Amino acid sequence: MFVWVTLVFLQQQILDMPKVDRNPYTTSADVELGRKLYAGRCAGCHGPAGDGGKGANLATPVLSRAQDDLGLYRVIRFGLPETEMPSHNMTEREIWQMAAFVRTLGRTEGDNASGDPVRGASLVKGKGACLSCHIIDGKGGQTGPALSDIGQRRSPTYLRNKLLDPSADLSSGFSMVSMMTRSGANVRGIRLNEDTFSIQIREMNGNINSFWKSDLKELSVDQRTVMPSFRERFTPQEITDVVRYLSGLRGQE
Repeated sequence: MFVWVTLVFLQQQILDMPKVDRNPYTTSADVELGRKLYAGRCAGCHGPAGDGGKGANLATPVLSRAQDDLGLYRVIRFGLPETEMPSHNMTEREIWQMAAFVRTLGRTEGDNASGDPVRGASLVKGKGACLSCHIIDGKGGQTGPALSDIGQRRSPTYLRNKLLDPSADLSSGFSMVSMMTRSGANVRGIRLNEDTFSIQIREMNGNINSFWKSDLKELSVDQRTVMPSFRERFTPQEITDVVRYLSGLRGQE
């Protein structure tokens, strides 16, 4: 049954794909219409400038999952399985127009060309103590998200803003929760997953636990992050160095 459904889905993709390989709608008027479509359907996850948030960073010259025009069309039209990227039921022309706008996001000049990545790496692993919460290349803590490919997922502008004002964007899914069980135990940690009946958290000591909501007396989600601001800890030049280093982390390529 699963194989049959998969084959039907693939056949539908083939039938719905355009008959051209390159985007035929790239005029300034098309890009402007694509910008409006993007603002209404995509900016909430990818950011108005495409520099990431809940969704991936699109402000990069090469999109790893959509390196050519047809690949970008396919991602917009059908989404990405096992991710939060949905399909979009738009006309073929609207998809191409949105794709044309998305391509312009990668042409913006970021500040990743400045700064010293070697000094940045030293600051991340030393003065900033970032590895107490984050993993880079298999080393570090698990309280925050892994950073090994952060340069591929987030733009330099996003990284700079996150370092200076980490509470401004809480879309990453690492919200703090406080709970009290019916037996009177107080529990605090990072929310990993939650549904109608249960919640899974990672406590500050690294332990992962799951709780039935029926066993909880209190449950609250903090609208803030445990990540500190580095506005006072780092100098402006050190912030630039750290951003330069993080922008170069792109996982295994």
